[in-house]
Amino acid sequence: MKFAVIVFPGSNCDVDMYHAIKDELGEEAVYVRYDEQNLANYDAILLPGGFSYGDYLRSGAIARFAPIMPEVVKAAEAGKPILGVCNGFQILLEAGLLPGAMKRNKNLKFMCRPVTLRVQNNETMFTSTYEKEEEITIPIAHGEGNYYCDETTLTMLKNENRIAFTYADNPNGSVEDIAGIVNEKGNVLGMMPHPERAVDELLGSADGLNLFKSILRNWRESHVTHA
Repeated sequence: MKFAVIVFPGSNCDVDMYHAIKDELGEEAVYVRYDEQNLANYDAILLPGGFSYGDYLRSGAIARFAPIMPEVVKAAEAGKPILGVCNGFQILLEAGLLPGAMKRNKNLKFMCRPVTLRVQNNETMFTSTYEKEEEITIPIAHGEGNYYCDETTLTMLKNENRIAFTYADNPNGSVEDIAGIVNEKGNVLGMMPHPERAVDELLGSADGLNLFKSILRNWRESHVTHA
């Protein structure tokens, strides 16, 4: 399986993402610059964390207009797995690939520490190797991770089982403790915590690795060739 790791000006978690795929998952990862305009040869697209374009205007607001983004949208429409982590989640929100918006953390401070997540939906292509309601340890590192959506959107997310992860102890004020959501088709996941920083026990947790294993398992199952 071939993963594209999109690198925007200001990305700083691209190397972590590359390491998670190549060294821990054992699959192919390629850095793809923000100004490239072809993602046809990749099976999954990863938007890493960082401070794209310095987080000017709003986090992800400028990156949303990068030359690569129409290709990300095209890949999403084709059903390919799209994972946006932290700043990547913010970019997906700004691009309209996921509903809602990000506000400053409720304490107005940048936070960087491990948190406990609950797997609310383990039937997505990103969560199938977890148990439902399983508690996992994944680090956060953000200043604008306070997820917000209106009541209509929240009701929709709940009714369509699109809340993938919630915080066990909400660190940033996100509505309904939301830490990660998927799109209607289930192939786009945005989450604020960093699974790529939790792929080896040496890092304090390997709980994030199952997310990438889930993507790989789904891809293999959908690409099985029967004799």
